[in-house]
Amino acid sequence: MSHYELRCRECGRTWGNQPRSICDECFSPLEVAYDYDSLRGSNGSALTRERIAQRPPNMWRYSELLPLPQGFQPRLPVGFTPLFQAPQLAARLTGTTAAAANLYIKNDAVCLPTLSFKDRVVAVALANAREFGFDTVSCSSTGNLANAVAAHAAREGLKAWIFIPSDLEPAKILGTNVFGAKVVRIAGNYDQVNRLCSQVADEHRWGFVNVNLRPYYAEGSKTFGFEIAEQLGWRLPDNVVCPMAGGSLITKIKKAFDELIKLGLVEPKEVKFFGAQATGCSPISTAIKTGTSEIEPQKPATIARSLAIGNPADGHYAIKTIKGSGGWSEDVSDPEVIDAIRLVAETEGVFTETAGGVTVGCAGKLYRQDRILPEETTVLCITGNGLKTTDVLAGVYQTERPIAPKLAEFEQYLQKTLDVADIREIVGAAEEAASVGA
Repeated sequence: MSHYELRCRECGRTWGNQPRSICDECFSPLEVAYDYDSLRGSNGSALTRERIAQRPPNMWRYSELLPLPQGFQPRLPVGFTPLFQAPQLAARLTGTTAAAANLYIKNDAVCLPTLSFKDRVVAVALANAREFGFDTVSCSSTGNLANAVAAHAAREGLKAWIFIPSDLEPAKILGTNVFGAKVVRIAGNYDQVNRLCSQVADEHRWGFVNVNLRPYYAEGSKTFGFEIAEQLGWRLPDNVVCPMAGGSLITKIKKAFDELIKLGLVEPKEVKFFGAQATGCSPISTAIKTGTSEIEPQKPATIARSLAIGNPADGHYAIKTIKGSGGWSEDVSDPEVIDAIRLVAETEGVFTETAGGVTVGCAGKLYRQDRILPEETTVLCITGNGLKTTDVLAGVYQTERPIAPKLAEFEQYLQKTLDVADIREIVGAAEEAASVGA
């Protein structure tokens, strides 16, 4: 028998393993539940740090804690992306050097094969799609999931149909087309696209990764949390700042930490979870700030299109995760998103898409509000690559006039550049002094 099965998140009824996401008894969402006693093992069969460390550096090193069919053999080294300190960003966000050794970036902007954390969830979903006999996979997507489904389907020899809002970033549309998927553009927002996909899933025997395969798909996000703990030396951070669209990622990082504690792989610790959203689409953040557990759907209006889900499927559980941990949620405007993208690039050499700009911008607010303290270990979740959303930076940088390949020309150009920099420094100092005086 399998050591995992589907279980209703509310009434607790079990459903074995099958392509479904809703409980017929109470119409609540299903999630994967595990037999943790079997994972603790006996006679030396327990899942241990040492056993994990001997495995290849990818997300499959945690296979016992993933819903993978018996005999599954992964074909791509997805995951195990870098976690590193961000001292210069910490200084800019906090105004002090006290956080230099305590702020970390978990950078899934370099995750294989399509440069976002969605590669993790799709890898698990498609492992089950083949097990359930699907020859066609599909999804509704705000971009990154579209790329991941198309790429993984190509690798697995599956047909792919991808449904997207028509205003998606051109780079993300191209990054789906190139893998040979059939792309269906819908004249509507993500929530409308998602509703259509639910109807299509009822009519066609396709594996929709975020509909009938959703419980399995969501488990892939846990590997983001497993890696954070392992890369911190098998310890948990004090805080995690996570971007929120549908709300699943933040809940699965929490589940990952809980499982590691349950299996004795890390010491028990209370971790605060902080959700980050764009002001133009912030239903979870709004609920947190107003003190309600109910999501009021919003019509998205933000450049952070990968987070533009006005009626998040896991919003209720994201709220529970945040409130239960003693965390908070913030949101940032579109100009703040762009400023944050530039900030993390200029300080740490990380080019993030708009979702990462939301995360970094919200982290700055959380530091200023003293909700996160400089001496606390904090991890910022960067979930996608900036090369996918270059359109939001259009007009931000001027195209310089070319100069002749002569030293005299360069020296003249250099002096002019230094003069402009001096003027900007003087103006900036004056503006800062004026603000302090006010």
